[in-house]
Amino acid sequence: MKYPSLYQQSLQDPERFWEQQAQKIDWFTFPPTILSQDENELFRWYHGGKLNTCYLALDYHVQHGRGDQTALIYDSPVTNTKATFTYAELLAKVATFAGVLQAQGVTKGDRVVIYMPMIPESVVAMLACARLGAIHSVVFGGFAAHELALRIDDAQPKLILTASGGKEVDRIIPYQPIVNAAIEQAEYPVSTCIVFQRSIVTAELTEGRDHDWESLVRSATPASYVEVAANDPLYILYTSGTTGKPKGIVRENGGHAVVMKNSLEWVYDTKPGDVFWAASDIGWVVGHSYIVYAPLIQGCTTVLFEGKPIRTPDAGTFWRIIEEYRVRVLFTAPTAFRAIRKEDAAGQLKKQYATSS
Repeated sequence: MKYPSLYQQSLQDPERFWEQQAQKIDWFTFPPTILSQDENELFRWYHGGKLNTCYLALDYHVQHGRGDQTALIYDSPVTNTKATFTYAELLAKVATFAGVLQAQGVTKGDRVVIYMPMIPESVVAMLACARLGAIHSVVFGGFAAHELALRIDDAQPKLILTASGGKEVDRIIPYQPIVNAAIEQAEYPVSTCIVFQRSIVTAELTEGRDHDWESLVRSATPASYVEVAANDPLYILYTSGTTGKPKGIVRENGGHAVVMKNSLEWVYDTKPGDVFWAASDIGWVVGHSYIVYAPLIQGCTTVLFEGKPIRTPDAGTFWRIIEEYRVRVLFTAPTAFRAIRKEDAAGQLKKQYATSS
């Protein structure tokens, strides 16, 4: 069915239309009410529905016999690292880290700030929060301490998840000094940080507050998914703050899951098993939607890229990834293509790779 036809249906009878789309995901309790207004006269989708976004992204596929399919491809030209994770492997990592969070007292409705680079543990952290019904707030890795402090004060997190550092082309950015400064500046007290130590830089941990990620994982008991309401928040993501104080945008579990699933079909024409690459960052909404949630809910293989469109090592890196992983759909920004074109105006590097996929 063509998009214009779907769009007209959604305008003519929105409740019936979005009820049909909601049937495409696996609810624990299908919503008895599709569209309603709350006490503040704000519209709410799928009131009364029960689900879990992490379950939809991982458990559902494993339970339906697709645990051996690749869920996540990690490609980091800046650290010369590559890794792949099947749906079963990613589920095991997420369930274990959810157990880590649970052992630290994180429960449904708690907020967790994630200040991390583009590494698999960042995806694990997001999904582990969703598994417990905790609300994650990802802050772009490398953001200044003041910006992180503002978001800590607003979200009031139970704890902070971070890594020892990130790498921008040839420059290493230690994260722990930024986190320490942000905690000092913030009015809201942060008593717990979990730090993933990377080989590129080692963080000095503050005794009594900071915990080593891997040490906690080794002693963790995996946690199951928690049933949440459709209108329970999945995440808070802050605007850049260029107009003053950053504003927290809240996304609810139910409507978000339905739209993620359907947008992969309608807008990107992807099917389960396709390789989908959003060349963005989990610090932005694009990364939330199209690196993590939408491709995994749809049962695709998603690419997590730690690098730049140029200088990692050159302007051919996008085409190399498309060829190497048989990427079917690429989502990126015009800025990336402008950078590539500036470096390789005639497209000579692209000719070196097979991009027919």
